[in-house]
Order: sequence, then C-alpha cells, then structure tokens
Amino acid sequence: MTVPTPGVPNWVDLGTANLDDAERFYTGLFGWTAHVSGDDYGGYLVFSLDGRPAAGAGPLFGTGQPTAWSTYIATDDADAVAGRVEAAGGRVLVAPFDVMAQGRMAAFLDPAGAPFSVWQPGTMPGAEVFDVPGALTWNELTTRDVEGSKTFYGQVFGWTCRDSSMGGVPYVVWEHRGEPIAGMQPMIGEQWPDDLSPHWMIYFAVRDCDRSAALAHELGGRVVHPPTTLPMGRYAVLEDPQGGTFSILASDR
Repeated sequence: MTVPTPGVPNWVDLGTANLDDAERFYTGLFGWTAHVSGDDYGGYLVFSLDGRPAAGAGPLFGTGQPTAWSTYIATDDADAVAGRVEAAGGRVLVAPFDVMAQGRMAAFLDPAGAPFSVWQPGTMPGAEVFDVPGALTWNELTTRDVEGSKTFYGQVFGWTCRDSSMGGVPYVVWEHRGEPIAGMQPMIGEQWPDDLSPHWMIYFAVRDCDRSAALAHELGGRVVHPPTTLPMGRYAVLEDPQGGTFSILASDR
C-alpha cells in the first residue's frame, strides 16, 4: 500500500444522483473498472485503472445537492485539520468520522465558499495511480479571494505558493515541501458567472484531449469549454450526463 504524503491531494470522488449512469459514462471515457463496495458503504463505487484505485463515486444524501466532484487532501490527523480549518475562518461541513477500517474523513468549506475534504488513510490509502491517461493529474482551486485563500490553505496545510501565469492569466501554484501539488486560478472575467461558486476543479490525464472530449459527448456528456492549448498542455472542461463538471488534460510533461 502506498502511503500518501500528508498535505497532498490523494483522492477524488463524485457525488451523483445516478450511480449506474456515472459508472457507464466514466468507465467508457477513461477505461476504468468499477467495484461496488457494498451496502455498508452505501453502494460506493471505487473506480480502478489497471487494477489500482483511481477515483470513487457515491450517492447524494441531501435533497437538492448537485452532482459534483470533490477533492480530498491527505492527512494523518483529520481532527487536527478540522480544528485548523475553524481557526483559519473555514467551516466544518461534516465532522471527522470513520469509514469502517478504510480511513477517517471530514468535509469543509473554505472562507470563500469552496468545499474540500480530507482523507486520513486506514486500509484505503486513496488513489494509487496518478499522471497517466485515465488518472488524476491536477487539482485546482478557482476562487474570487486569492489572497485570503493563500492565507487559509497555508495555515491549514502548510502550503506555500508561487505566483505565475497561465495563458496570460494570473495563476498560483501551490507547493508543499518544495513540490508543486495543486493550483489556484482567480475567477476574473466574464467567463466566470456571478452565480458560479468557488470550487476545486479536478483534472484527469488523457492521451488525446480532442478525442476524449468527442467521446464524452458521444457518451451523453457535454463539452463546457472546448479543447484549448495552454503552456501545460491541451485541456477541456467537460460535464457528465448528471451535471458533474471536471477537466481533462493532455500534458506536454
């Protein structure tokens, strides 16, 4: 079992109203296989890539909840993170709790309104494959409060940041122990509607961005932002049939 580094994104999962449709769409798009965890876990799906856990999906439990992807950050003490979140001005949405022997998790809201979660591994470390086609490759906070977010995540996880640019737009690279682990994009310009809340965007690696975007459309999804070339590679923003938004990236790395 690979033990994730505390403070680094180590899992993503989808909350959806239709697990069967989610399984059909994502296995078709990324070549994943799905394993149903059983009734004790609410029918939670673990998606695997070449036999290694890559992502998950579970049912929505609250009425009116939208289908959405969630970013999880590894920790060795979920309860301590909850205390730091509150001290830094965030909110605890779901207090730390045990998921059988798999691990311990909690869900939070940062001061600008972006939800995120933490995962304290037990028998389940999180994702065990990254940066290959079909696997998680990047996590990115989009927010209207860049400076406040720098302070908040620095206090909670010890992250530092490096100001940069992406396609001529200001961009922040989060670093942990000197390594880039996530990004932050300011919600500036007309492309960010006023009713769009701050959120963590998830990027999955693909071999061919254009082909994957076309395949997503064939599978019943929607291309929200067409394939576009940036310094990091060619990316697109997609939406699954239930409205879950995510990005794909064919990286030049």
